[in-house]
Amino acid sequence: MIKIIEILIFSYLLGSIPNGIIISKIFFKIDPTKSGSGNIGATNVYRTAGKIPGIITLILDILKGYIPVFLAVKFNFDFQIVLFSGFLAFLGHLFPVYLKFKGGKGVATACGIFIYLTPLAILITAIIFIIVAYIWRYISLASMISSFLLPGIIKILIILKVYNYPDSIVYFAGSIAILIIYKHKANIERLIKGKEFKFGKNG
Repeated sequence: MIKIIEILIFSYLLGSIPNGIIISKIFFKIDPTKSGSGNIGATNVYRTAGKIPGIITLILDILKGYIPVFLAVKFNFDFQIVLFSGFLAFLGHLFPVYLKFKGGKGVATACGIFIYLTPLAILITAIIFIIVAYIWRYISLASMISSFLLPGIIKILIILKVYNYPDSIVYFAGSIAILIIYKHKANIERLIKGKEFKFGKNG
């Protein structure tokens, strides 16, 4: 039987895998850290390497969050360990050991966690994300707004008996939202100055 320490270490190391760099460099000979915003996430990979590598990166980064919580549940770990596994995968993406702890913003990885735990909440926030991104064309803005709203949406669904989770999942989602917004600090500065990259435009 897999042990707690093993699932936690696995979660962090899986989260640390820089899919954006691997996909871009191996298949497209492009380093996303040296182009566009310099971020290793799907949006910048899309911008610098193209649509296909961007989509592949998005899927792989989502799986980095999905797989640890899926395994933790499958092996019947306590719910708090399930959350901690997801959180370590998320931290792995933000602060990857393979890249000297300089990683991405964690939106896709966080999405993977909640796709498994709270699919309806993710569907609602995805709709909000799409609306914001469509109107203003800023992926960063859409990411921050949807992340900020997710804890409240989860809480409402718990009140409505859609989910039977303890409030710890709301605090968990809130912690992730705070870190996502923090990692977008450079984007916030560009948004204020009117210099943020718009989706669909090279930058």
